[in-house]
Amino acid sequence: MATISIEHRAQVITLGNEKGGSGKSTCAIHLIVALLRDGYRVGAIDLDARQSTLAGALAARAAFSATHHVLLPMPEWVAIPASTADSRAEAEKADAAAFNAALKDMAGRLDIVVIDCPGADSYLSRLGHAAADTLITPINDSFVDFAMLAKVNPETHAIIGPSIYSEMVWNARKQRFARDRGKIDWIVTRNRLGANEARNKRDVGTSLEAFAKRIGFRTVKGFGERVIFRELYLQGLTLMDVREANIGIQLGMSHVAARAEVRSLVGAINKPAPGG
Repeated sequence: MATISIEHRAQVITLGNEKGGSGKSTCAIHLIVALLRDGYRVGAIDLDARQSTLAGALAARAAFSATHHVLLPMPEWVAIPASTADSRAEAEKADAAAFNAALKDMAGRLDIVVIDCPGADSYLSRLGHAAADTLITPINDSFVDFAMLAKVNPETHAIIGPSIYSEMVWNARKQRFARDRGKIDWIVTRNRLGANEARNKRDVGTSLEAFAKRIGFRTVKGFGERVIFRELYLQGLTLMDVREANIGIQLGMSHVAARAEVRSLVGAINKPAPGG
């Protein structure tokens, strides 16, 4: 893998795993807006330009702001497409050049850069992981998603060993340390938690905490299964925008709880003071 050369003063927060549908992009846009509203200068890099889930939401946010004459805080953002070069070496060289250029530019001017990785293994995704100061891996609250982190005995739920993804994160940590002696703070969030207690929910939590100690990540409560997260996304809006956007949503207790989930995740991230 190419060396990542960065005059790196911005905090880099990477959203990554190798499974789609876990809420990475939803998590990313809520983090971005919450950080903007806290006074941070924020950049966003979407490493899945083919889907452009995050970049598309940010474009929709800009369009909503312009169409409705609502001043919404906006990050800088860019989507980086994977190279279509014929050879793997040429493609990886081109991917690294595009990624390094975007990150170096943002890292030299902004406080925080949020990187949204594709839900599959790719060279760009590995670059995004190796650049992280903080890696956030959202998973759905089930053993189907837990298998992305660890191999588990199907009968006893005992942990057999790390998954391919966990091994990739370990390699990213080694690359990060070799580059600048930096460390990646890995946070795993359990998304789409149901309101009702269930045996599966308890078992996932127990296994996750056991594996956290073995492989070196922290667990933080993620976002609950709430319609509000999905219905705002197409417009590029978040819970922090509802009042000023004036879109006819009355904030109830569920919305207050959802805002608290976002704030809890933002508070769990080790980050500098705004403008620092």
